[in-house]
Amino acid sequence: MLKKLPWHPQLEMFKTVLTSFINPKHELCLLAKEIDWDYLEKEFSPLYGEIGRPSIPIRTILGFLLLKQIYNLGDEAVMERYIDSPYSQHFCGDIYFQYKYPFDPSDFVHFRKRIGEEGMKKIFKQSIDLFDKDFIRKEVKEVRVDTTVQEKNITFPTDRKLTEKVIEHCKRIAKKEDIKLKRTYTFEIRKLKQQLRFARKPKNMKKHIKAQKKLHRIAFKIYQDLVSQLNPIPKSYMEEFDVLYRVLTQQKDDKNKVYSIHEPEVLCISKGKEHKQYEFGNKSSFAYTRGSGIIVGAMAIDGNAYDGHTLEPQLEQVKELTGGKIKKAIVDKGYKVKGGILGVDIVMPKMLKGESYYLKKK
Repeated sequence: MLKKLPWHPQLEMFKTVLTSFINPKHELCLLAKEIDWDYLEKEFSPLYGEIGRPSIPIRTILGFLLLKQIYNLGDEAVMERYIDSPYSQHFCGDIYFQYKYPFDPSDFVHFRKRIGEEGMKKIFKQSIDLFDKDFIRKEVKEVRVDTTVQEKNITFPTDRKLTEKVIEHCKRIAKKEDIKLKRTYTFEIRKLKQQLRFARKPKNMKKHIKAQKKLHRIAFKIYQDLVSQLNPIPKSYMEEFDVLYRVLTQQKDDKNKVYSIHEPEVLCISKGKEHKQYEFGNKSSFAYTRGSGIIVGAMAIDGNAYDGHTLEPQLEQVKELTGGKIKKAIVDKGYKVKGGILGVDIVMPKMLKGESYYLKKK
């Protein structure tokens, strides 16, 4: 059941109203007045039923999502900011100063799954609608488009760490299901970890490789023992066991490798940066106006797609969100589109005459 904030709250004698001591010209106060909260609540209300426990008010959780993006915070960090800042509380629709979290940080995940990609697009459109529509349509005639990697919060993946994670996951599932494994290899695993930690020197490389292989064999034995005792595997564990099996069977040159067990969709992407050869995350595309720099398009890309193949979907999204007509798209050399795009002039840097091979590569 959808819970709504009170429109005319009954004021209490012993509580101070936020608007009585905050600065009304603060950036969050001004932004809260500009956002059409009624429109967003109307759009998301059909996602809730009419019976059951009241949900988190839409104004509250949408305010949190916007604060996360404005200040580049995580789910837990934005909750801390909410407790510290009366302006953040006012932005989320509160009347009085709060001393506790309004909901658990894990509810962010459930809400994002509930609204999906279309819901996030509606929230993003609100940031575009803050500007005058005629101004946006004029500005959107020339846009810059680029892709980047949204890095996931994972450590640099190594075979040793992934193998250890498989063993930890198997032991955790066995404990939860009250299964006694034939062997836990506790002493052997501890000894192998020490060998792998200090045996990376060239003279000890053979010992390192041997220890890594032995740790991998132990992980596979524990995995097989758990699967045989669990058989048939409950549906709740099917996806997790599939990821664990992929980690244990993947080879060095395989495609679609698993780099993180808790984030199996993470990709290894190379953008040609000298300081960071590989980035682990997902590719995203952004479009912003050439003159004012207003972001008018943002989308996640499935897989490690070629940049040129992402240009047309990105421009279509910009047209849908702004209603303007794009005449010129300014891109880098990674956006070579075969045959071009009808009605759009694609501008990219050109090679100068006599430019050397070294400068070209640079």
